[in-house]
Amino acid sequence: MNWQSNLINNLEWSSEIINLGGKQKVAAQIAKKVKDGDVLGIGSGSTVYLALLAIADRIKSEKLNIKGIPTSLEISMFCSKLGIPLTTLFENKPDWLFDGADEVDPDNSLIKGRGGAMFKEKLLISSSPVNYIIVDDSKVVKKLGTNFPVPIEIFPQSLLYVEQQLRALGAIEIVLRPAKGKDGAIISENNNLILDCHFEDIGKSLEKDIKGITGVIESGLFIGYDLEILVAENK
Repeated sequence: MNWQSNLINNLEWSSEIINLGGKQKVAAQIAKKVKDGDVLGIGSGSTVYLALLAIADRIKSEKLNIKGIPTSLEISMFCSKLGIPLTTLFENKPDWLFDGADEVDPDNSLIKGRGGAMFKEKLLISSSPVNYIIVDDSKVVKKLGTNFPVPIEIFPQSLLYVEQQLRALGAIEIVLRPAKGKDGAIISENNNLILDCHFEDIGKSLEKDIKGITGVIESGLFIGYDLEILVAENK
């Protein structure tokens, strides 16, 4: 029996997609990589959404049998709308993953987490043997932290302790991320708080140093991961 509801079918992307043409080209590249039987790790962001549209077209036209492991509730709902079956890490390991990023440096290190899903994103990237990061060229920077702070997901009761420890690591600005559309702080995919932290310098050990603080669930730093970067050029 089906739900008598059109809420999922009427879902639309929540904001304007910048550099639509370039992102659609990269999305098409991702869709071409899909093979019958693949289990896909599916990240977050507008370019990922466009890739899902292209993958859904291939599923319909070629009768492909694939499964997806999404990183967020939003992407889960879009998979449902597009007819992309879902699975979990309890049942399957991803064959490969595609995701976006907020910043990419020359060493292919990343800042991620503006969508609040960095824990699941990092778990899936760590679980996947092949990872494609799809960005437009505005996300390519010479130095991490150029345009965006480092998001850090924390257990709520650890807020003040973690703040103290982050300052000891060199954080020069720490902001509790406010929500939009609700009062108070934003809540992550795991019902935790998110701090946005600016550091004057992001060294190679900072990801591990942050993770070592009691109360930190995960950070949006991805340093030293095996990633292939696909860039959608703004033209």
